[in-house]
Amino acid sequence: MNPTSQKHHAMNAYEFQTTVTPDHKLNIPDALFGKFETHKTIRVIVLINESADEEQAWAHLTAEQFLAGYDDSDAVYDQLE
Repeated sequence: MNPTSQKHHAMNAYEFQTTVTPDHKLNIPDALFGKFETHKTIRVIVLINESADEEQAWAHLTAEQFLAGYDDSDAVYDQLE
């Protein structure tokens, strides 16, 4: 596809909290349905709160990966004032 022929569409974002139903569906507030066009594809981004244990695990992994890239030759930067 030629990059100059791509169309850019403005997007609106609507934030709300919901729960997953027992039949694995998300409830969308009725007020938002007036914002959607019928039979159009919409983009959905789901954000899920992580538990404290998951956050700690990610922090540990991030630090571990950062330090894995540290080399003895980098020690010269530790002595800069």
